Amino acid sequence: MAVVREFTLPDLGEGLTEALVVRWLVGVGDVVVVDQPVVEVETAKAMVEVPCPYGGVVTARFGEEGTELPVGSPLLTVAVGETEAAAAVPSGGDEGSGNVLVGYGTQAPMARRRRVNPQAREADRPAAPAAAPTSVAVISPLVRRLARERGVDLSGVRGSGPDGLILRADVEDAARTAPAAHAAQVPQAARPAHRTEAPRSGRRPAAARRAAAGLRVPLRGARGVAAEKLSRSRREIPDATCWVDADATELLAARRAMNAPGGAKVSLLALLARICTAALAKHPELNATVDTDAQEIVTLPDVHLGFAAQTDRGLVVPVVRDAGARNAVELSVEMARLTEAARAGKLSPAELTGGTFTLNNYGVFGVDGSTPIINHPEAAMLGVGRITPKPWVHQGELAVRQVVQLSFTFDHRVCDGGAAGGFLRYVADCVEQPAVLLRTV
Repeated sequence: MAVVREFTLPDLGEGLTEALVVRWLVGVGDVVVVDQPVVEVETAKAMVEVPCPYGGVVTARFGEEGTELPVGSPLLTVAVGETEAAAAVPSGGDEGSGNVLVGYGTQAPMARRRRVNPQAREADRPAAPAAAPTSVAVISPLVRRLARERGVDLSGVRGSGPDGLILRADVEDAARTAPAAHAAQVPQAARPAHRTEAPRSGRRPAAARRAAAGLRVPLRGARGVAAEKLSRSRREIPDATCWVDADATELLAARRAMNAPGGAKVSLLALLARICTAALAKHPELNATVDTDAQEIVTLPDVHLGFAAQTDRGLVVPVVRDAGARNAVELSVEMARLTEAARAGKLSPAELTGGTFTLNNYGVFGVDGSTPIINHPEAAMLGVGRITPKPWVHQGELAVRQVVQLSFTFDHRVCDGGAAGGFLRYVADCVEQPAVLLRTV
């Protein structure tokens, strides 16, 4: 006789207490095997697939896509025992591998799914056309919800993101064009007669009222964590910002020389990161945090450099471990790896935590300046604007040079303006004369 077992949302590590259901990978009635991924969830750190420790027939799912579930709450139930699924379970029985955390498991060959109860599966799904659903390249629950609210069929949307990924802008574009197309397809005779009547004064349809109220996007998942961290930074850190314009012409020339054919390529971001670590070596008081409970400033021995990376999931800050011990080439390689993982949503929690200082290159967005918000609980952040040709006095004459604005926000509890100004001036000197770095190499 089959036994129904409940699989709850496991502890995903790093103290995470909840996760957002992004996409179900199985439905009610599907046969699953041990360690088969059954649902894709988004935590505050990354997008991960959760494997099921049981083999059998899925009898229930808990939580619609876009729902946030706390760790320990039911995910799904599986009928284990005398079912067709038993034959698909690997030797060792229908018990789970016991290793259900993300990224682990026996990795046994996955059995082909068979529908044993089509009626139950159909009942679990929302009403839909008879045709089988097609695979849709969209991973964001917010995009899916936006599509539902706008009445956009995602299967007919062409994604403009990487590998055809459907983004929010694609849904909004589809929503703008859909009404006209839909109206053109509806025969005149089939249109409701009351559409010719004028709306009654003082009352609007529910859809119109919702549209007038605006689109609401919950601050959950990665966006929610970022919102909380930024708000906490503003609440707790008495920050101050200073800035300076610098002539980056020589820095660009140095990068071109470094990237001569035959050698490893060095990115501009990596060069700025190397300048940051050199500046922190001169001003270690800025590689710090404030212990508010103990009322102490804690200067940290190692530089773990975070850098802001914009992804389809929002802003993330991957961390380069031991950045102070890496040269420009090593920084370039590691930052490229972390950036690619961030855009694919594959960063591990360890790669997103533990930073001691952050570099924010917002110049990639085409802006000159900004006032960075410190990445709590760090003590400072360097912001870099775009590098663009501007009139500049060079060697006593007016010339066109590649100019960049550097902004530096710091926790005024850990240092005074003299230390902050010294840090920023050293960074600017290295940007204008990269050979200054040779003094500390």
